Amino acid sequence: MYAVVRRYEGVTDPAEAGRRVDEGFIPLLRQVPGFVAYYWVDAGDGVMLSTSVYEEQAGAEESVKRAADFVRDNLASLLPNPPQVTAGQVVAAG
Repeated sequence: MYAVVRRYEGVTDPAEAGRRVDEGFIPLLRQVPGFVAYYWVDAGDGVMLSTSVYEEQAGAEESVKRAADFVRDNLASLLPNPPQVTAGQVVAAG
């Protein structure tokens, strides 16, 4: 498995960002081959985290592209700063 974590800082409206991700972005991710799971987390103080998990690296890389497009087209006003993106192979899971 392969995972991607994105950290967004300076989020202006976490509730609205969550709604848009839930209604618009998650359905797009579920179409990516190898999709396993996705989580969107409100960490407080204008920080939100996303974690996506795929069976293979190619799916994770596709999710990064889709995330960039979705943020640009649907969330730019709510997520004014580019995310810190970390990706890698899952070496342990529970």
